[in-house]
Amino acid sequence: MVWVSKERLPILLDEAGHLTGAPELVIEVLSESVQDQRRDREVKLKLYASRGVQEYWILDWRLQQVEVYRRDKALLKLVETLFNTDDLTSPMLPNFICPVSRLFI
Repeated sequence: MVWVSKERLPILLDEAGHLTGAPELVIEVLSESVQDQRRDREVKLKLYASRGVQEYWILDWRLQQVEVYRRDKALLKLVETLFNTDDLTSPMLPNFICPVSRLFI
């Protein structure tokens, strides 16, 4: 899942309505296979960082946790790991609060 702000959306859409640039936020639900998980945590993380994504959330449905990566200079760095009893927030989404437990219902 991706999120793009209203301000950036017109800049990132082509005439056919395709997203042509990096969203501000990417949310990834981990796959079952170890190989796909490694791709999500390594390959995609580097790709999103190089493209300018501001935040990357990795949801691990088995552990029921969320890893939050935020842009620090040219890298996406892990800033917190949230568990079932925590609340997920983001500086990009004012007033957004979501209990992590709700993501895994």
